[in-house]
Amino acid sequence: MLTTELIDQILTTIPHRTVGLVGDLFLDRYLDIEPERDEPSIETGLTAYQVTRVRAYPGALGTVVNNLAALGVGRIIPIAVIGDDGEGYELRQALAKLPGVDVNGLVIAPDRRTPTYTKPMYGTRELNRLDIKNRTPTPGEYENAILERLDALWSRCDALLVLDQVTEEDCGVITARVRDWLAERAGAEPQKFVLADSRVRIGLFHNVCAKPNESELKSIPEGVAALFITKGDQGIELRRRDAKSNGWQMQMIAGFPVSGPVDIVGAGDSCSAGIACGEMCGLSHEQAAAFGNLVASITIQQLGTTGTASPEQVRHRWREVTK
Repeated sequence: MLTTELIDQILTTIPHRTVGLVGDLFLDRYLDIEPERDEPSIETGLTAYQVTRVRAYPGALGTVVNNLAALGVGRIIPIAVIGDDGEGYELRQALAKLPGVDVNGLVIAPDRRTPTYTKPMYGTRELNRLDIKNRTPTPGEYENAILERLDALWSRCDALLVLDQVTEEDCGVITARVRDWLAERAGAEPQKFVLADSRVRIGLFHNVCAKPNESELKSIPEGVAALFITKGDQGIELRRRDAKSNGWQMQMIAGFPVSGPVDIVGAGDSCSAGIACGEMCGLSHEQAAAFGNLVASITIQQLGTTGTASPEQVRHRWREVTK
């Protein structure tokens, strides 16, 4: 299914490609705590954890951005709404460090918070995560700004990735209006590869490809063009419409074996990046899914962080699995 020639085709083509992204852009903030520095709090008697390092990365939609940049995509254009706050400043700083990322698609909203996942790392163990999200509906003025940016981006991008991360209905970037826009535009131009990922609303997308995991797939969504169902170490279950019967054809795309400890945080996002890279380089759904599996098999071996895969790591991993 995958060959060395196809791997080279992807890695040498994507520096000349543009990927658009739309969805919920989070800040991933890691607090590194050294247990041996624990102190008792005089005020409460509780243990005061001592943070010795703070790491900030683009998260959620930003994790896909990270992976596309690491793989070497030439131009990456995220569209999202973030706050005019400290977290938003950190997020823009983190994005500015990534090659090929164009931040002009970001909507800066003074009355919204920048969604943030704060992850305290007690040694190598992750403690309870602290989440900041917007839990009120996204104002129409920001929906309008998102749709204007999508209109401008559509013809310029070779693939579009959609991430619906916020579970509260219409409180994130992918509102009903944005889904309707995507369905209309993707239906009119089915040759454009659009891949949607959603925690709780994958069944509401139409005319696009979708990448749910098993827990997100309550039932098979009727409106999507193809399904890339991620199943952990098993790989991807690919489902496509049969043109004659209008039923579903199913094919299992095996994952690549990994030994030792793994960290699956962000694995789905790295898989999405790999699938998109394969698709916009002319690969079939099966081959693109296999490339997504290959990329994910690299990122899950990076512990305590949302991993990425460079072209060198992809080639090295491919040599490993083809020995």
